[in-house]
Amino acid sequence: MATNDYESVLKMLEEITTNARQIQEQLLGEILRKNAETEYLQGFLHGQTDKQLFKKNVPIVTYDHIKPYIDRIANGKASSDILLVEPLIGFSLSSGTSGGQPKLIPITAESANVTEALDLPETLLLKATPPFGYWHRNSSEELLQRQSPKTNHFGLSIYRHFGDLSQVGKRMELLYAKPDVETPSGLKASAVTTRAFKESSFQAILPKLYTSPYETIFCPDTKQSTYCQLLFGLIQRDEVAVIGSIFAATVLRGIKFIENNWRELCSNIKTGKISDWITDSGCRKAASLILKPNPKLADLLEDICSCKSWEGIVRKLWPKTKYIGTVCTGAMLQFTAELEFYCGGLPLVSGFYACSEGAIAINMEPLSKPSDVSYTILPNTVYYEFLPIKEDCVTDSQNQVQLNTSRHKDTETVDLVNVKPGQCYEILVTSPTGLYRYRVGDIIKVTGFHNNTPQFQFVGRQNVALGVDMERTSEADILKAVAEAKALLDPLGLILTEYTSYGDTSSTPGHYVIFWEIKPKEGNNNNNDGKELDPKVMEECCSKMEDSLHFTYRMYRKENIIAALEIRVVKQGAFEALLEYFVSNGASLSQYKTPICIKTKEALNILDSRVIAKFFSPRTPIQDN
Repeated sequence: MATNDYESVLKMLEEITTNARQIQEQLLGEILRKNAETEYLQGFLHGQTDKQLFKKNVPIVTYDHIKPYIDRIANGKASSDILLVEPLIGFSLSSGTSGGQPKLIPITAESANVTEALDLPETLLLKATPPFGYWHRNSSEELLQRQSPKTNHFGLSIYRHFGDLSQVGKRMELLYAKPDVETPSGLKASAVTTRAFKESSFQAILPKLYTSPYETIFCPDTKQSTYCQLLFGLIQRDEVAVIGSIFAATVLRGIKFIENNWRELCSNIKTGKISDWITDSGCRKAASLILKPNPKLADLLEDICSCKSWEGIVRKLWPKTKYIGTVCTGAMLQFTAELEFYCGGLPLVSGFYACSEGAIAINMEPLSKPSDVSYTILPNTVYYEFLPIKEDCVTDSQNQVQLNTSRHKDTETVDLVNVKPGQCYEILVTSPTGLYRYRVGDIIKVTGFHNNTPQFQFVGRQNVALGVDMERTSEADILKAVAEAKALLDPLGLILTEYTSYGDTSSTPGHYVIFWEIKPKEGNNNNNDGKELDPKVMEECCSKMEDSLHFTYRMYRKENIIAALEIRVVKQGAFEALLEYFVSNGASLSQYKTPICIKTKEALNILDSRVIAKFFSPRTPIQDN
């Protein structure tokens, strides 16, 4: 990014955040003018475009409400103009890890440019600079009018701290494409990242800026793809400036994959021959062009990987790395402690917040700790409304946002520029792609403003909660409780690598089940049979979690309305099997996030079949004075 480009992006960002109110008003007006007479909106607006009428008559909806319309379009039983005038080019396929099933989100040519930009790896944001809608003042009409220059806002922050990394080296990104799904209408549904990887702009920069060849990204076998991407990343170790993937969990899986397979990887590098089990023709072709006998490099990597402790291993394997680029906020916070152990002080940079429905925000302070990250909303992609949560969010001693209440049932929505710092909200979007007053399901806490545009911390998912009676336990509650409890594993030399939860109501009273996957902190992975776990420590972990949960839970436990919390320790690889299940059912590996709460019987069976030890809280939780 040249200095002139940097100044141009800075000016543009200042402009759109300063003029947020005008941009939002004009964006909603444009959406309604185009779509007021569609079948969906006609029933509420009768062809009118007034904002107040829109808020009064158009209902706040979830995906289930609009699914019949989307199904009619996808099945070829209706044209897309039942929802929006602009023709659809396909559907975005959500990961499905939050609600149990992937969602089909309509996409148009224009919306594809915006959403693909934020779901691409950071370098494509920085170098290919895909088009973002933005607004500039028209000197003749003194209005804000939307344009689509090739620019990038997150790149501004990265450039400010690290300079032009494209001139320094490559990125070792774990990238995965998933085959498109063709609907009966002929429109294709695909993950946002997959569509982006197929773009000619991405393919043009891939050889220069990435260590992963195109063939490895599109390899249908996840294990073969991961092996080859890591192999080629190790071969090019002296060129790597940034390591990452979309989510922190994927980066961590990659490091663990090396931890389990470094001897074979080094053997391939030493002999210049790839393992026979790599059968994908694309991967083998890529290997024939990159892989040459290099005993010196293999010996060096063997020395590094055979060390007693893998603390700081990332810095040792890739000594020129500047930072780890991956989302570490929200549900990904659970992985930061282990990532920090492996990464040896490298910054963990959470670049942006984005969702398939079109909401977009960027991190303007990329060197913030994951727990401190605030995202700045870009007001030019969708029209925002916010549902206030009944009580303010609170922040604990570790600066983690906690949320124990529900939103007002009869509260009016708040516009983007009118939200209040310290208050929690649920996000609603009205988009150019046929979503009107749509509940994204994300809860945020407003932390302040950049000019007239709010900044926020991601708290959790509105629809992700445990409950076995009348209580409701949020994603943020679970995250905090696990963080408190897992600290007790340190004296045992163990580390919690993955977790999820489940509300067991098969008996009365019901109780919370927390699945933990644990491994030794030092050295290579060994199969964990549960024998080395101290029952007293594990029972105290259960109690510590209960002590950390909200007042209602602790009161219900005291009154035996809820039974004792249970931790089920699963053998290593259990969460990898869970990942494979979700991917086989339509989730994109690049977009996959381990669900905080299990929602399907099949997923529960995968973990239950791999349980190696069970522990229960031996006492009722501590009550407030």
